[in-house]
Amino acid sequence: MAGARNRIVLLLAAVLVLGWLVVGAVSAPYAGRLSEVATNDNAAFLPADAEATHAEELAAGFVERETIPALVVYARDSGITDADRQQVTDDTARFAAVPGVIAPLPPPIPSEDGKALQVIVPVDNTEDDQTRAVVMELRRIAGHGRDGGQTVVVGGPAGLLGDLIEVFSSIDGPLLLVTLGVVLVILLIVYRSPVLWIIPLLAAGLSYALAALAVYFLAQAEVIMLNGQAQGILTVLVFGAGTDYALLLIARYREELCQHKNAVQAMLAAWRGAAPAIFASGGTVIAGLLCLLLSSLTSNQALGPVAAVGIGATLVVMLTFLPALLMIGGRRAFWPRSPYVEHAASVGRLWKPMAHFIARRARLVWVVTTLILIGLGFGLTQLGATRLGQTELFTHRTDSVIAQEVIDRHYPGGLGSPVTIFTPVGAADRVTAAARAVPGVAEVHPQPTGDTNGTDPGGATGPGAGPGTPGGGTVEPKVVDGRVQLQATLTTSADSEEAEETVRRLRVAVHAVPDGEAVVGGFTAIGVDTADASTRDRNVIIPVVLGVIAVILALLLRALLAPVVLIITVVLSFLATLGLCALLFEYVFGFPGVDASFPLFAFVFLVALGIDYNIFLMSRVREESVRRGTRSGVLRGLVVTGGVITSAGIVLAATFSALAVLPLVILIELGVAVALGVLLDTIVVRSLLVPALTYDMGAAIWWPSRLSREPNHPGREPNRTDRE
Repeated sequence: MAGARNRIVLLLAAVLVLGWLVVGAVSAPYAGRLSEVATNDNAAFLPADAEATHAEELAAGFVERETIPALVVYARDSGITDADRQQVTDDTARFAAVPGVIAPLPPPIPSEDGKALQVIVPVDNTEDDQTRAVVMELRRIAGHGRDGGQTVVVGGPAGLLGDLIEVFSSIDGPLLLVTLGVVLVILLIVYRSPVLWIIPLLAAGLSYALAALAVYFLAQAEVIMLNGQAQGILTVLVFGAGTDYALLLIARYREELCQHKNAVQAMLAAWRGAAPAIFASGGTVIAGLLCLLLSSLTSNQALGPVAAVGIGATLVVMLTFLPALLMIGGRRAFWPRSPYVEHAASVGRLWKPMAHFIARRARLVWVVTTLILIGLGFGLTQLGATRLGQTELFTHRTDSVIAQEVIDRHYPGGLGSPVTIFTPVGAADRVTAAARAVPGVAEVHPQPTGDTNGTDPGGATGPGAGPGTPGGGTVEPKVVDGRVQLQATLTTSADSEEAEETVRRLRVAVHAVPDGEAVVGGFTAIGVDTADASTRDRNVIIPVVLGVIAVILALLLRALLAPVVLIITVVLSFLATLGLCALLFEYVFGFPGVDASFPLFAFVFLVALGIDYNIFLMSRVREESVRRGTRSGVLRGLVVTGGVITSAGIVLAATFSALAVLPLVILIELGVAVALGVLLDTIVVRSLLVPALTYDMGAAIWWPSRLSREPNHPGREPNRTDRE
């Protein structure tokens, strides 16, 4: 009877596996198409109530079409020649004929030192792919005639956006291949089997394909917004978390195969033992990620659902497809080291010395590890001293970065990316005077009538300033709904911290003008409002994430004190990680700063993923505590979960390290932070701090559940059998 039931279960498992493979075949092509539905324009992610957003809405009335400027800079150290001027004239005519460029183009702007000419090319900003194509064509045209002494580069907001799109469009291939390679190598080392590594890797790949399918159609339907950053994180998160869940289930299955002769019964027992921890772990990560919906930045709001969809797809696959595949493989899947009942005593043998050490020196262990983590946390004083500018996002010098460097040498830094000020006609003169008085503002002038592109044809203050410029006489301002648009050129680069401080001062000055009703926007203002929104999000979301995780842990462990202790240890690990990262970023990697969103993203991923390992450990500790008592349960839980949790941590750290293949500082910083944090959680917090602290507290850790009041538990010391 039992044999017939087992055959039926195996048949159902085979049908389930075949069904999932069909789903995978349908979903797989969408993994390479996510870039088609991604959006990478910073302005598209601003809060609806931000001042820069309001300015964008007002700006739409002053232009026939929404544009983004590309800045083409021609420079020669010995001075611009007549041949250079002729080349610029010829190139400008070619630029105007490029599809997506809004003609007519304003005249070239010479620098005061006579060593550069700059052409502002307004580009249709309705589609990211079109912007990228236009920038590539501008670079092709501008590069055709340069000689040895001339520099010609295309930058500005359009050039920067084109470079970002170029990077993100290449995410699908290299990042996926590197992630797969990393996971494959680690699985081969962990399992030392020519067969077993295929099963978790296949399950993780299926999870990613299913997640990509869901994200593609959700983004296409505009239910969620996908950007390149979320796309890259989705890849490593699904493979990392998926492999973690697979390792946990496989380890429990191997353990149960040493207790049951029948593979079907072993899997059923393994699923009952591991599934609650896996589900709680995935649920915690999903809940933490969905807290990003509270963000005022739609880019953060997008990351939460995208990553949550990835974890949800991973949970479904790992709790259905993976156990069915393992059940069919049985003991043969572990060849050549197939587990049998007689191998039961070997489970966790490498972690028994650690358990013995904690039993002897529990208080010393948790005190020392706590002090070490606190010491690392002092590195936080170096974090955020400087913040990444838009042209500092790349690990190499792209054309847009070089262009900005050339512009900074020869022009006022904000030329070509002016700050826009919208104010009623009657207050325009007073607002202009207030703006000109702000330190860091080079010039302020109105957008003239007939300037339909919204470009700044008159930003020059040196030789060649023509009609409509500050050096060329008065202009007739364009009026829309009783407002005029003023354009303020800054003295520093539009994406620098100095420029952002200038915008803050500028806003204070123009807002103080009576009846001015001034609204300040533009490229730099978008950066200011994004940074302010990131600070607000950090202050709101972090407490909510901690509260949500505490509730989930309380339900899982059926206690109130244990969740508090676990959250404190993970937060301590998070602060230590940020402190260590701050030192590494500044003194080892030489990064110029961190992005405003880095602390929040690092917190969500480190706390949500770091708590996973505590869930894996403490859920097993509670299970063992019911049978053995708390202190013996701690030691047994550490012994049987030590190997798998360490392997899982290494896998997750390695997969996030794969983000280093992308030439973007923010993703490298996030990858390094998550990798270091996961390793700290795995090696220090989960292996030493939490077991030692729980052992020292004894049954009180389960307060106020009945388990904390069991008479034999609080004072019972483990004997040698318990420790083994």
